[in-house]
Amino acid sequence: MKKNLIFIGMPAVGKSTVGIVVAKRLGMRFIDTDLLIQEQEHKLLREIIAEVGEEGFLEIENRVNASIEARNAVISPGGSVIYCEDAMRHFKKIGTIVYLKASYQTIKRRIRNPKKRGVVLREGQTLRDLYYERVPYFEKYADITVCEDGCRIEDTIKNVLNAVKKYKKASQPRKKLDNRRKRALK
Repeated sequence: MKKNLIFIGMPAVGKSTVGIVVAKRLGMRFIDTDLLIQEQEHKLLREIIAEVGEEGFLEIENRVNASIEARNAVISPGGSVIYCEDAMRHFKKIGTIVYLKASYQTIKRRIRNPKKRGVVLREGQTLRDLYYERVPYFEKYADITVCEDGCRIEDTIKNVLNAVKKYKKASQPRKKLDNRRKRALK
């Protein structure tokens, strides 16, 4: 398994909340890329978006995420990182991508007011439109998918840890598994 875990998913799926706990339990550090963007730009995300627009923000998001050099970290990028090809290519190289999946109904219930939550919607776009636009990207990039519908936060954390353990085991080189089988047969 690669050295990092990268969490993707819609706003309100718990990328940061789940990520912090998973990092702690696995003895990894936690990186919130929205905070990195704000640090590097010396502005809040909403100020950056107001100043440079959605496309300009995506360029900044792509640059910052594609430049992250991390080992043994849980990385939580913003939900729109999936539009950033360089960043996603980089994340695929340096880590295992975990998609925290939730149904539209779950997302809608958690995000009562998209504007207050900081969800950027284009003119005339609804939260439903955004959800269905992003899901194919999440599915495309995910190495691991953890569905959290009907789960409490602790259940999601447990499910992520189990899925990562299973993925890690399945990703072990074949040679090691063959050697274990040979020893078992003796």
